[in-house]
Amino acid sequence: MRYAQGGGLTDAERAARERIRQQAVERFEGGEKSRDIAGALRVSVRSVERWGRQWREDGAAGVASKGSPGRPELSDAQITRLERELERGPLVHGWADQRWTLARVKTLIGRLFHVSYTVEGTWVLLKRHGWSWQQPARRAIERDDAAVELWKKETWPRVKASRRPAGPGSSLRTKPGSR
Repeated sequence: MRYAQGGGLTDAERAARERIRQQAVERFEGGEKSRDIAGALRVSVRSVERWGRQWREDGAAGVASKGSPGRPELSDAQITRLERELERGPLVHGWADQRWTLARVKTLIGRLFHVSYTVEGTWVLLKRHGWSWQQPARRAIERDDAAVELWKKETWPRVKASRRPAGPGSSLRTKPGSR
């Protein structure tokens, strides 16, 4: 039996892999050679040798399933604390400006909870808890919106140049009457 490398297994598939390892342990205890065990269980000799080494070092528990690697999960209390810290702003946490980037949030999670997320995993976590992507409005602090609206209504129409009426044009380099 061949199985995919790299995980992504369901609980049933993980249990099937564990049964194969347990069968290998029974055969180790019976004194069979790795090559014979690999052939009987239809797995690689290298895997059987690795299981044998784990079995000799830790017994049957050494080849037992470690469970799903899963993704790191934050508890509800940790999520609440993270939200409080995010609301306090990046300046409080040592960044020079007021932008929360995914990389900064990832770093903050690592600092607070000693849990490692990827940038993509951080985005999934934030999205799952109702946070959205935002882009800060780039405006001067001194901006006066009322004065801007007044300028648009009163000054701009007077300053704006009117268009010249469109007339017939010429594609010649010189006008015909100037020869």
